Amino acid sequence: MPVANVGIIGGSGLYEIAGLQDVERHRVETPFGPPSGEIVVGALNGVRAAFLPRHGPGHRISPSELPARANIWALKTLGVRQIISISAVGSLREALAPRHVVIPDQLVDRTRGQRPATFFGQGIVAHVAFAEPYCPALRKIVGEAAREVMGAAVHEGGTLVVMEGPQFSTRAESQWHRQMGADLIGMTALPEAKLAREAEICYCTLAMVTDYDCWHESEESVTVEMVVNNLQANVENARAIVAAALPRIAASHEACACGVALASAIITQRDAIPPERLQTLWPLVGKYFG
Repeated sequence: MPVANVGIIGGSGLYEIAGLQDVERHRVETPFGPPSGEIVVGALNGVRAAFLPRHGPGHRISPSELPARANIWALKTLGVRQIISISAVGSLREALAPRHVVIPDQLVDRTRGQRPATFFGQGIVAHVAFAEPYCPALRKIVGEAAREVMGAAVHEGGTLVVMEGPQFSTRAESQWHRQMGADLIGMTALPEAKLAREAEICYCTLAMVTDYDCWHESEESVTVEMVVNNLQANVENARAIVAAALPRIAASHEACACGVALASAIITQRDAIPPERLQTLWPLVGKYFG
């Protein structure tokens, strides 16, 4: 029996969701170690949701150290089918101003390969489709909720480039990312989005703009103080958008392909898969091998 259908991953500045009722706290064990923290499940606007602070209590986990596999696995085992991922991002476009909200539709991976980005391997190979990294149905719902809360300060679509961090960009990098067509820059949407797709979970980023990175000649280059100040203003907007989105998600019956992402992705023959590996991944693949 699912504990919650909707998961919320809180990014920098968002470490709890106010207003949750009938709260339960779950410490989930996973084959990939512990998640970032305990998962708080409760009802918000009549919808059961599971909240996980991405960077842990007190913001103690760096982007490069995030246990993304454990986080997504833990939410999956609690019954989560949709994830709203809240992320602080820098803007690479004049129109995407600090304290605006963006619902991106594309990703570019500029991490350094130090972050495990798949549940598979070790005897079982899967190649999921990732041309559209975000669930279009969930993006639509979250976009509608964001416009209801913030009006014209919401932008739908755009490419989010994910850098390794934890340092901010050099000016040359910032200009290069703009030239290659990126609109936003952040540090955490990958491998989360890839793992959510492998787990057959709909995934959407609610990108909260905190700064203009360092490309903008008339604006101060990004600093932690700047980010924190804008984060504090963004947190209440993020909470309001999530609260508005949850009933829409619960009422939606729009079909998407996320829930069957593995249907044609597993290429390894069953008799070639190590039995212990199949057992480990059973929560993900069991419906295709049962």
